[in-house]
Amino acid sequence: MRKLVCCVIVITALMLPGVVQAQEDVKGKNSISMLEETVVTAGRVEEKKKEITSNITVIDEEEIKNSSATDLGDLLIQKGLGHSQKYPGGLTPVGIRGFRSETHGIDLEGYVIILLDGHRIATGNASKIMTKNIERVEIIRGPASVQYGSAAMGGIVNVITKQGKGKPRVFAEGMLGSFDYLEKSVGFSGKVNMFDFSGSFTRSSMDDYNTAGNIEGDIYYNTGYHRKDNYSLNVGAEFLPGNRVGLIYTNFDADRIGTPDALYKNDLDDYKDSSNRSLDLTYNGKTSEGLFSWKAKYYEGKNKDKWFDPIASNPDFFDDGLPREVITDHKGAQAQISLNQEYLLLTTGFDWMNYKTKDDTYSPKSTEYNNPAYFLLAKTRLLDKRLIFSGGLRYDKYEVEVKKGEGGKEDDDNLSPKFGAAYLLTDYLKIRANYGEAFRMPSAIELAGDYTAYGTHYVGNPNLDPEESKTYEGGADFSYASLNISFTYFHTDFKDKIEHDGGWPDRTWHNIGKAEMAGFEGELSYDIGTLFDWDFQLKPYANFVRLTKYEDKETDEKLKYVSDWNVSYGITLSDYNGLSANLNIAYVGKQDIDDWRNAGPPTWTAPVVEKGSFNVANLTISKKIVDTENFGDLTLKAEIENLFDKDYEYVNDYPMPGRGFFLGLRYDY
Repeated sequence: MRKLVCCVIVITALMLPGVVQAQEDVKGKNSISMLEETVVTAGRVEEKKKEITSNITVIDEEEIKNSSATDLGDLLIQKGLGHSQKYPGGLTPVGIRGFRSETHGIDLEGYVIILLDGHRIATGNASKIMTKNIERVEIIRGPASVQYGSAAMGGIVNVITKQGKGKPRVFAEGMLGSFDYLEKSVGFSGKVNMFDFSGSFTRSSMDDYNTAGNIEGDIYYNTGYHRKDNYSLNVGAEFLPGNRVGLIYTNFDADRIGTPDALYKNDLDDYKDSSNRSLDLTYNGKTSEGLFSWKAKYYEGKNKDKWFDPIASNPDFFDDGLPREVITDHKGAQAQISLNQEYLLLTTGFDWMNYKTKDDTYSPKSTEYNNPAYFLLAKTRLLDKRLIFSGGLRYDKYEVEVKKGEGGKEDDDNLSPKFGAAYLLTDYLKIRANYGEAFRMPSAIELAGDYTAYGTHYVGNPNLDPEESKTYEGGADFSYASLNISFTYFHTDFKDKIEHDGGWPDRTWHNIGKAEMAGFEGELSYDIGTLFDWDFQLKPYANFVRLTKYEDKETDEKLKYVSDWNVSYGITLSDYNGLSANLNIAYVGKQDIDDWRNAGPPTWTAPVVEKGSFNVANLTISKKIVDTENFGDLTLKAEIENLFDKDYEYVNDYPMPGRGFFLGLRYDY
């Protein structure tokens, strides 16, 4: 894999002068640099990508459409963003730079944050975000606590829903596939006078899947689900130029999702119901000349997971056979104002967030998080706007409480800085450097808990410090016409990791962990069709993350469950006349893991083993078969997932599906 990436870099460098010359001869075709692309996540306002000092990745609507992914988790895995511990049963945390999002319950307990239109949704499980009605996904690789607060060490994934534009349109879509997969979708979008609207509804179901390895494979029982529903609605009204009020509603609701346990002890009875709901009201405005802009948002929602574990399936652990659930009610507000002069951009604002969680998975607990925060972000443009300096500061105040006799109240705070610089060597080439600090605030249980579960007395430690990281990075971005190259080196020092002391019968938490991560990230894509002036697009691409260091500083050993390589590569074909195809191959490198199958007495400590690497290929093809002006369009879509029937698993002993075939039809009017 190292040789492959090196060869790509060398070949690209050799081709570059000729490619640029060829691009200059192409008139009016893909002539806008991607550095001119507008993004909103990095600075919480609309900015040109060329002015951003950190590493930003954008997955646009076309890439989402060409992917076989039906949820955000699979989309990010196919992008090669970082290792994700994907389980069967609708559970996919997000991995960036050796950090991962939290998978169950409160997203504040993870290290990567998933946002929906700029605000938290109380989950780190990316499989709860479906890909219908998404305009794009913006990803900050690296620390983002200055912009978004606690738990943004690895980065931010901001999912942006579609806003209606143009003539009103509707669609209906259906898909059938392997493992009795069935999907039905309807949607609409458009704008009429001052009103815009976009929405979709999707329902899917699937039976247990077969693993790979032989002609038929083996059935991995309890991996299907009865129903997944996803609603998405974005409506608004622009009552003055540049001033819009809007409402966004999303709802993911799934029942009887199988939770099978490892294949060698396949549990046929356990399942879960899972949901995530979010509603936000927004007002975006600006002055007529654009000197001042502002934003106000109120949001609320609920994240819920309910596990059903019948006595027969696990009699030694849950002896009552009752369901267990975690429910998080969240709400918050955001207010900000920006001054955007020719050489200066200032954004200041206030965030407020409140989480109320009920958790009865082990011992009934009710907790509350209250988090007001203040931030200031600044950017200067010098030397004819080619030299960019950016910086920011954020102050977070946390108040936590464990209720119902299971603990008490505590509070804490944190100050996060960030600094960066970028220089445009040409209109197409940017170099950049960035320094950022991030933190994870101790949880309510870690700070203020006081409860007993299964014979162990857990006591919070009010003297805990937030977990902290310091990241240095530097890189370059080149974008001209259809050639795009990005390369970044990063180094992160992580300290004050919160771990419990393993005591019995009394147990508490301490700041005892340290780690160091470093590595390279790169992206490359090029439309060969523009080089030869073809009337179709043929675009090979590659994205990679190489961790050169991921070390626990206390033990001097590699961090577990972190892959050394994550690579996504493939090729996209489009004839600009209704035909598109994409072959995507995702490579996941080796990692050290705990082998719990071989844990035993007297310590029951799992030996550390190396889990091997693997490639997974997915192929999608779509073709518009009917194209009429008055009666609408019909598009046929075919997918082959796990094209080469690879036997693979993201988590040891949890194999993924074997080769699957899917066929769908979409009607647009």
